Amino acid sequence: MNGEGPAGQAARGEVVGEEFYGRLKAYEGRAAATVGVGKDLVNEPMIRHWCEAMGDANPSYAGPDAIAPPTMLQAWTMGGLSGHTDRSAAQDELFALLDGAGYTSVVATDCEQEYLRPLRPGDRITFDAVIEAVSELKTTKLGTGHFVTTRMDVRADGQPAGTHRFRILKYAPAAKGKLKGKPKGERPRPVINRDNTGFWDGVAQHRLLIQRCAECGTRRFPWLPGCAGCGSPEWDTIEASGAGTVYSYVVMHHPPFPAFDPPYAVGLIELAEGVRMVSNVVGVPYDKVRIGMPVQLEFLRVDKDWELPVFGGSDGGAG
Repeated sequence: MNGEGPAGQAARGEVVGEEFYGRLKAYEGRAAATVGVGKDLVNEPMIRHWCEAMGDANPSYAGPDAIAPPTMLQAWTMGGLSGHTDRSAAQDELFALLDGAGYTSVVATDCEQEYLRPLRPGDRITFDAVIEAVSELKTTKLGTGHFVTTRMDVRADGQPAGTHRFRILKYAPAAKGKLKGKPKGERPRPVINRDNTGFWDGVAQHRLLIQRCAECGTRRFPWLPGCAGCGSPEWDTIEASGAGTVYSYVVMHHPPFPAFDPPYAVGLIELAEGVRMVSNVVGVPYDKVRIGMPVQLEFLRVDKDWELPVFGGSDGGAG
């Protein structure tokens, strides 16, 4: 019979936890990739696809003197479906250690980028990556686990081009019973400022207003102080018809924020006027939402003095 009392068991658990964390900390500073090589040179087609997907018409990203959008920094280092052959074993070992301790789930939490020089078509990308930090045990709404930060130093034709820090949480999911029940609370309010107050004034009148550049006629959404096409600060508005299609979508399952009841669908809606906006897709089960589904603008009252533009779909949409 083990005569160890609760205090002794707690102390032993702390020692075990400290020992395990020490094993995790030993991976800090170890290489995750050494002299990795991008699979493609920086090139115009990938830049074009990126800009089309993001709706970014900045003229700096096209033409004979084009540069790549800075936020594409990581894109040139990704291995794609065929993967990488220049990764070290350290990161796999670290993840295996976490998996073995029960931290089997993973979610990306954030990234930070620093840009040192523009990337241009023809640049050869190389990079090194290091496991920069492993956090102490943290408890989140998703579960308990460790944050792992990897830093990648990117070079273009041998010159420093930028730094990319990527942070994930390796965690043990919280017990399902703790997540049961409908969340309660008020819906978060948007930040309203001088650049977008006209949009929210329109919503209050059940009008969905889109900005239009007074110089080149480019329509834009969300509202911005100047035109990404020509740089003009002059603009007027047009009222959207409300017709659109689901350009892309995600189904939100976690985390269960107050005032939201997952699962629910969040769509990137392409309006008939040619701009896209993010909004909820309502009136159809979340698992029936499809890309290409026609939707129509509705206004959802979320409290006594505030409404939101959402889009109603139907089961008869594109399959």
